[in-house]
Amino acid sequence: MQMRATVLALTAPQPTDSCRLASPPPDYHIMNILFQLRFLILSCTMLCALLPSSSAVAQEKLDVLLVTGQSSKYHNWEVQSTAFKRMLEDAGIFNVRLLTTPASGEDMSGFDPVWTDYDAVLLDYEGDDWPDAAKKSFEKYMEQGGGLVVVHATNNAFPNWQAFLDMTGLGGWGGRTEEWGPKVRWRDGKTVLDTSSGTAQHPSRHDFPVVSRAPEHPIMKGLPSMWLHANDELYSQLRGPANDLTVLATASAVRSMRNGTGENEPILMTIQYGKGRVFHTTLGHVAPNQSEPVDSLQCVGFITTLQRGTEWAATGTVTQEIPDDFPTADQTSLRQ
Repeated sequence: MQMRATVLALTAPQPTDSCRLASPPPDYHIMNILFQLRFLILSCTMLCALLPSSSAVAQEKLDVLLVTGQSSKYHNWEVQSTAFKRMLEDAGIFNVRLLTTPASGEDMSGFDPVWTDYDAVLLDYEGDDWPDAAKKSFEKYMEQGGGLVVVHATNNAFPNWQAFLDMTGLGGWGGRTEEWGPKVRWRDGKTVLDTSSGTAQHPSRHDFPVVSRAPEHPIMKGLPSMWLHANDELYSQLRGPANDLTVLATASAVRSMRNGTGENEPILMTIQYGKGRVFHTTLGHVAPNQSEPVDSLQCVGFITTLQRGTEWAATGTVTQEIPDDFPTADQTSLRQ
């Protein structure tokens, strides 16, 4: 105000005493500064209220329940579950809670997770039946839009739980014959249901090519058309209802190899169950006497598809980029 008065004095006639500009009250400047400070504080408060807090950002991560605790004598749930949890957390978009069931033969009556607290459930489980209440609540969770991730030998679990068979689409071992449903093959560019006899099997662990069959699916989009997967079991002749099943990728073992079928076996797939989404990978074998590092779990192809498949199961979309170290058609890639 004083500066403005000075300018006026230089450019306009000098006022008479009767019209001379009045000086501001002594406390005017202090009051003006206090008003501006109050306005600034109020503006900052409103802005902070609009910005997400660090806790809110953390809550935006997808919540995943990893259920484990039992496996057959051919597998190692301790090593598997530890690796799966780390892989998901390394993606930076998941909060993972590890839930360990009672050991085989122990009381399962208290097992009753609140499935609806989670965006997706990853099952690394091949063991005793769950209580009926847990089964029913899980079925409801999936029917209403939950997400499920099935890894390797989990598809051996619950051979007599029909809803679970519908969720997984295909399974192996546990006495499954033609009564459990057809085998699924990829022939001439499409899925074929094979009702011939034969039970689940796999060749010895080896490196094998994985071939993408659904390049536009969110899980597969951007992945190479073929990559070399590291030292794993190639599950073959799996059976099941195969309802609403989409084959994402296949692999094949020549007939000259022991337990090779010569067929394009589905190894990555999705299943729609009610409003729920299921991502099913048959990869990821860990033997009972193995400890980390395990080639099949170090494979960047396995890690990437597990991360992307879990995000898709939880949301129906995939936001993750393809890593630079993804394997090529003739070279495996292991992450240390």
